[in-house]
Amino acid sequence: MLPAYIEHGAGTTAVFLLHGVGGAKELWSDTLTALGAAGYHALAWDMPGYGQSAPVDPYDNAALAQALHDWVRHVGAARNVLVGHSMGGMVVQEAMARQPEGIDALVLSGTSAAFGKPGGVWQQQFLSERFAPLDAGLGMQALARQLVGGMLGPGASAQARAAAQGAMALVSEVTYRRALSAIVRFDRLSELGSIRVPTLCLAGEHDRNAPPLVLQKMAARIPGAQYRCLAGVGHLANLEQPERFNAALLEFLAQAFAQTEDR
Repeated sequence: MLPAYIEHGAGTTAVFLLHGVGGAKELWSDTLTALGAAGYHALAWDMPGYGQSAPVDPYDNAALAQALHDWVRHVGAARNVLVGHSMGGMVVQEAMARQPEGIDALVLSGTSAAFGKPGGVWQQQFLSERFAPLDAGLGMQALARQLVGGMLGPGASAQARAAAQGAMALVSEVTYRRALSAIVRFDRLSELGSIRVPTLCLAGEHDRNAPPLVLQKMAARIPGAQYRCLAGVGHLANLEQPERFNAALLEFLAQAFAQTEDR
């Protein structure tokens, strides 16, 4: 079953926008508009289990990557760019490792190639801490209020904070638990060197979830990858500073496809 998604613009290059664990397709509205205005076919999904998208079963990285592959194939564009933020970046990497055919460029924003430390103890502690408010009955709205502030950079607007909190509050508790349980098992570090398409690793200066050094090291492992850090922003760069995020994305796309005139 295809995910729910919104789209903007038209063109031979489709740019697929994938949100993070507390996100939603609506958080990409500024980027959708910017890409569409530049002549790209921009699309943003609700990840399976989010919004109006049906969940996958089992809810794991392989099934999420397959859902992405099916979506890309359904759109049927001549050229496909995957833009993944946070968990969305992990789904992008999983898809690239499993079925790289038809993927022409990647943007990995505020993400990592493996979650946490080897061995599993750190991951279990992380889950216990994240699930504790839910286990205590506080619900997703209260969890969003607790977490979102720590994701933002010091200059984030009240509008960005409200949008991020609102999106996370609407995520079902079941999906949130399943999504976090999936990402703690994610590890595609050894596959970074096999990526053979233009890639941008995009960091935020104040991102504590995926610090700039993590993205810089990823770029060093991916042949020919670019690394860029956006000053003044935290984990939610596309919300905090959409103009700068979009400018970096459009500049990368122009460079990646400089040999072709059509989009």
